[in-house]
Amino acid sequence: MQNVRIYEMADCKMVSSGIGMFGEEKFDAFDKWFSSQKRGLFPKDFLFWDGSGFHWLYMYEDGMKVPAEFSIIDFKGGLYAVTTGIDQQTNRDLMNAEIDKFLQENGFERDSSRPELGNIITSPAAQKIMGYEQMDYYTPIKAKE
Repeated sequence: MQNVRIYEMADCKMVSSGIGMFGEEKFDAFDKWFSSQKRGLFPKDFLFWDGSGFHWLYMYEDGMKVPAEFSIIDFKGGLYAVTTGIDQQTNRDLMNAEIDKFLQENGFERDSSRPELGNIITSPAAQKIMGYEQMDYYTPIKAKE
C-alpha cells in the first residue's frame, strides 16, 4: 500500500492572511472568516511557513466576500506529493524519507520553487471523537530532470 498520493492543484486565486503567527489579531480574524465559509468535501485552506512567519491561504471563488484586510493573490499550482499525519505529532523526518523514496521510485523530485503546504482535514465531529486532528502535508514536486 502506498502512503503517498500525487495531487495536482491548478493555478488559482487565493485569499491571503499575509504573514503572521497564531494568536495574532490578523490571524485570528482570518481563522474566523474562513471558518465561516461553507465547508465542502475537502478543506480549502492551506498553511505554509515562509521563513519569517506563517502564511494562511483560502481558495478564492468568484463573488466571495473577502474582508478588506486580506488580499487576493495568484497562486502557482502544480504537482504535490501528499501524506497524512497527526497534526503537530507527525515525525517529519520519517515522513520526508518516505516521500523521497516514493519520488525516487516514481520519476519525481522535489520542486523547491514552491512552498510546502499543509491543511487540517479532520471535521469537528471526527476530531471530537478521535481527540486529535489529521493533517495533509503537501510537498511540491516535478518530473525528475
